[in-house]
Amino acid sequence: MNRDQKQEFVADLHQTLGDVQTVVVAHYKGLTVADLNTLRAKMAEVGASFRVTKNRLTRLALEGTSFEGLSELFTGPTGIAISSDPVAAAKAAVDFAKGNDKFVILGGAMNETVLDVNGVKSLASMPSLDELRAQLVGLISTPATRIAGVLQAPGGQVARVLSAYASKSEEAA
Repeated sequence: MNRDQKQEFVADLHQTLGDVQTVVVAHYKGLTVADLNTLRAKMAEVGASFRVTKNRLTRLALEGTSFEGLSELFTGPTGIAISSDPVAAAKAAVDFAKGNDKFVILGGAMNETVLDVNGVKSLASMPSLDELRAQLVGLISTPATRIAGVLQAPGGQVARVLSAYASKSEEAA
């Protein structure tokens, strides 16, 4: 990588870090190319991404971002998982780490809050933004469904009473 490429990499990563809410830092030593492709595919499924980074250049890119506190984690073969959803990158990284012991989560950050390994795992156990939206829609629609049922019940009762009178009068005739 020449100097111009390095400057472009730092600028690009700095811009990317300004647009995301969550960063998870992990060691990937010993993973095969196929393993990394699997990890990237899992990240893409949840709207996150994983990139292998150069430590010195990444530390430069972190300067001036809300993730500046992660600088000390960049030693050895590191990569970062990033996402705009506060939970997606952590969830995908933790799920992948469960099935692959060569992928070691070092820590992460959500906005300006630096997280240790347990913090990343706790973040991963939370529902994602889409799951929270679905729960919220469910909570909002449940009262409307109940109100519709209550409003329909009196009409149904009146119809049953009229039907009973009609059948009673037919039997009497």
